[in-house]
This record gives sequence, structure tokens and C-alpha cells, in this order.
Amino acid sequence: MNPTELDAGRERSAPPPPTGANPGAATGTNPETGSGAGAASGEGSGADVATAGLLRPYAGTFAAVVLLQVVGSVAGLAPLLAVVELGRALLSPGPADHGHVWTVVVWGAGGLLVRLLCTAASTGIGHLLDTRVQLALRRALAARLGRAPIGWFSRRRTGELAKVVGEDVSAVHPFIAHAPGELVSAFVVPLVSLVYLFTVDWRLTLITLIPVALALALVPLLMTPARQREQEEYDAAMGRITDSVVEFVRGIAVVKVFGGTGSAHRGFRVAADAFVDTFRRWVRGVSGVAAGMQVALSPPFVLLTVLTGGTALIVHGGLAPADLLPFLLLGLGLTAPVAGLGHGFDDLRAAQRALGRIREVLAVPPLPEPARPAAPQGHRVELRDVRFGYEPGREVLRGVDLTLEPGTVTALVGPSGGGKSTLAQLLPRFSDPTHGSVTLGGVDLRQLASHDLHRTVSFVFQDVRLLRAPVADNIALALPHADREEVVRVARLAQIHERISQLPRGYDSVIGEDAELSGGEAQRIALARALLTDAPVLVLDEATAFADPRTEQAVRRALEGLTGERTVLVIAHRLETVAAADTAVLLEDGRITERGRPSELLDRGGAFAAFWATHTTAPPDDRTAPPGAPRRGDEPR
Repeated sequence: MNPTELDAGRERSAPPPPTGANPGAATGTNPETGSGAGAASGEGSGADVATAGLLRPYAGTFAAVVLLQVVGSVAGLAPLLAVVELGRALLSPGPADHGHVWTVVVWGAGGLLVRLLCTAASTGIGHLLDTRVQLALRRALAARLGRAPIGWFSRRRTGELAKVVGEDVSAVHPFIAHAPGELVSAFVVPLVSLVYLFTVDWRLTLITLIPVALALALVPLLMTPARQREQEEYDAAMGRITDSVVEFVRGIAVVKVFGGTGSAHRGFRVAADAFVDTFRRWVRGVSGVAAGMQVALSPPFVLLTVLTGGTALIVHGGLAPADLLPFLLLGLGLTAPVAGLGHGFDDLRAAQRALGRIREVLAVPPLPEPARPAAPQGHRVELRDVRFGYEPGREVLRGVDLTLEPGTVTALVGPSGGGKSTLAQLLPRFSDPTHGSVTLGGVDLRQLASHDLHRTVSFVFQDVRLLRAPVADNIALALPHADREEVVRVARLAQIHERISQLPRGYDSVIGEDAELSGGEAQRIALARALLTDAPVLVLDEATAFADPRTEQAVRRALEGLTGERTVLVIAHRLETVAAADTAVLLEDGRITERGRPSELLDRGGAFAAFWATHTTAPPDDRTAPPGAPRRGDEPR
């Protein structure tokens, strides 16, 4: 495969967690089996290093954000202290010192101005920093996904990857742009306030801390293993909802045609019901504790505590009435930041979980590149005792030996699930065999550089995904600098030029905007893309499965004229395609049972002849369709 065909996922939005709640890759011959979730510890460490490497360049800027928040938080106490000093000055016996009063006012106003400036600067820099960090993370994820083995994607749901690249990266935003302010205020403001209040009266200071102590005593109840499990169940439930929505949307056309809307919704309903149950358990577990914390830190409770203790001290003559004022003002300053501490820690935990999932993707081992790439001698493809399985102990290919000669077309046939697509995907090295080897020109594919392999082997998928881009750009995806004449030439060969010419802007029409193509037309766009690369090895996985018989015949004739010295492997179910091949290979249950020229295999009367007879007696799809019904592949994509 020369271009990577992208499958765009959609980001989801999840309801926020309750406020205050606590929320192995194999190496060597089979790198595609490595996954983030099962990566070995060394790979996890590598991902940690990669993540730290991405964030390290921004450490200085982040430190500046925190420093500005510290200065702003301390300066924000100046207006409160100014009010306290004004109260003392105005309530003291005798005339007030006007110079002192104005000095206090100026200091209070200056502190307020400094707070505004520092907070604004910290917020602005934090948001700019957040944008840069998110861009770096998404670029790193795109680079790693671009280097991951294609086989790794076959076992990953689109919703999972969309969540990592979209929502999980966005979850870093509160941590960088907002959490510094909340956490710094939660620690700095109470610390400075306590120092000042202790200089006024240590006894009333301890009384003022009672609400904070009560709230902090409840925090461990939000961090128990049960709460952690509930958080993990919450994330898993939301992931299942995303997956069920993606699967339903992808299959909506089939669901509507066959009237299975109710059953199709069942998966989403089950996932949604499971999420509701999980969310209810979570809320029941944390609601009482969270409510107790909110009551303890609420202004009425704080004021009641300070007034009760202050009144008792004043009555017994141990405290001057004017000294009660700073405790009434700064007491609220002690609890308000602590109340916001829960939000800050929620953001930190969410960011930590998101970074964990990002690290899992960054831990996916890339397809190994040879230290000293070899150059193939010719385009002969050989599979020698190839075995492969997606999971340990479950082989899909079982000792396959096959040779594809240059200048020939080999048709790979067999029942569904026999391993045809898996075998074909070994040629462009979507995966590496767990045993045996695949060679090109006498060189093991693992000894070829990726860019050389992609220039040599071109692949057309059965299920084609086109980019939301002009038609010409979709065709020239592997050769962006190809001129329009070359693009038109291969479009003609793929029998798609006339359809493109009918589009509103021709080759400049954008897929998904003013260009709606059927499944068969999309396949022909992909075929034109493969022909443009002029690769000497061509793999067609049901490349004309959605084309009508007339178009398929025209495409087949065009390919016959282009074969030349190409090595062509075709996965086919249509008998016309098989009959035109030089060699037919019957693959059953991961093993080759027969091979040879199609006519000779029919004369033998073996498994291939039986397979042929089965397909001959079954009426073609287009013949069984009622009059006026759309042909296969005519449905818009």
C-alpha cells in the first residue's frame, strides 16, 4: 500500500464527573501484535519518556504560569488586609490618621491591580501553552499511529482512538490552563492568611481552621479503592457508549434497509443503561461525602464558627472586638480556595488518566526498520512456510508456501474466513508472519525499508475510505506532485473518468461536499490511486467487488493490458476474474489445498472444481435482484 487510507473518527463528549468525586508487545517477527494496553514495561517506560520529552520544552513556561499565579494570589489578599487595617484605624479611639488611611487604600488598590494583571497574564499564557501542548501531543500521536503496523488497527475500535486523539488530549486543557490557578490559590492563600491571623490571635486562628479540618478529614473517603474502581467503571462505560454509537452510525444504511432499527439500537441502549447504573453507584458513593465537604466549607458555616469562637473570646476579655474583623474576612479566604481544591484535583486526575491512555498509544511499537536495508533483485514474491495468527494459539495461516511470478496474475479464492485477506496483507507488510518469511526479489520484507516497500507494493482495499479532499488529491495521494494528465490517465484506466467528469467541479470536486460516490466508484478511485504509483507488485483485495459486471469487465481488460512485468495478486469471488488469471490458488482454513491454471484445476475435479461448481449454481446477485432494484455498489457512500 502506498497511501494510508484514513478512517475519520468522531470525538464524543462525556458528562463531567461529580464535583469533589475521586474519580506487551512481542518483538522480532511479529511487531503488529504489540498494543498499548499490553505493552511491556520497557515500552511503557519509553512512552513515559516520550510524553515527558514532549512536555519538557514547556516546563519554563509552565513555571512562569505558576509563579504569576503565586504573585497574583498573594496580591489578592492586599484588599482584604486593607479593609482590616481600615477597620482598625477607623474603630480605634481618637482621630483617624488620614495619611495612614490613604496609604492603606493605595496598597489595597495596588494589590488588586497586581492580582488582575498577574491573573490575566497567567491565564493568557496558560491557554497559549495549552494550545502548544495539545498540538505537540496530537502531532506525536499522529506520527506514532502513522508508524504503527496496520495490523494493530484491526483490533482497535475507531471510538477508542478518536477518544485518545480528541477527548483525552483535550483533557490536558484544565490541567495546564486552569488547575495552576486553583491549586496555587488553594495552598498559597490559606498559608499567607494563616501567617497573618496567627500574628493577631492564635486561638481564634485554630477555631477558624475547624471547617477546613472537617473538610480535609472527609477527603480520604473520596480516595478509597472503591471510588477508584467506580472511576474506572465510569470511563469504561463511556467508552462502550462511544463504540456503540460509532458502530450504529456505520451500519445505519443496512439497519434501515432490513428494518432492524430496534435491534440495532439495543447495543446503544444496553451501553447507556450500564452507564446510568455505573453513574448512580458513583453518585451514591460520593454524594454524602461531597455534601458534607460543601457544608463544612460554606460561608454560613465558616462565619458561624468564627463568630461563635470570636464572641466567646471577646466576652472573656481575651480578644479586642476590632481583631474579630480579619478573621471574618480572611476566614472565607481560607475555605474558598480549599473548596476549589476539589475541582483542581478532579482536573489533575482526569488529566492523569488521559495521559495514561495517550502513553498507551505512544507505547505502540512502530514497525521495525532494518539497520541496513537490502535491495530486492526483481519482483518475485515468495511465501515460505508462513504462519500467522492475530492471537496466540489461534493461527489464521498454517504453513503457506506460495510463489508469485512477475508478469503473472494469481487469483486467491476460497471460502470466507479462510485467510485470503490476511495472506494478502502480508505482502505490503501490514503484519509480519509469526513463522516463516515473505520475500520480494529474494529479500525478506523485514529487511526492506518501508519507503522502498511502499514504492514497490501497491494495495487496494476491499473497503475503501476516501479523504474529504478533491477527487484529484484522493487519486494523487501517494504522488502529491503528479500532474493532472497522469491523474486523468489512471482514472480512465480505472473506468472512473466519465463519472468524475459529471461532478460539479470535475476533478476539483470535494469528496463529501459536492462529490458523492457509490461503493463501486470509490473502489475505482482507489484503483486509480494504485495505478498512479506504477508499483511492480499489485495486490487487489476484491477491488471491483462493488462494481457492476460491465464496469468490472472494462477494469479487468485495462489491468490485463497493464500487467506486463507486474506481479499481481487478486482476491476474487467472481468467476470471470478467476478464469482470466494465470494461476488460481484455493485457500481453505489457512492452508493451500489446490493451485494451478484454472482450466487444469477444473479438469481435475477436486476441491477447486467443487468450489467453482458451488459458485456456478448460485445465481449472481444482479440476476436475482428484482427489476428496478439498485445494483450492488450503487448505494452512495
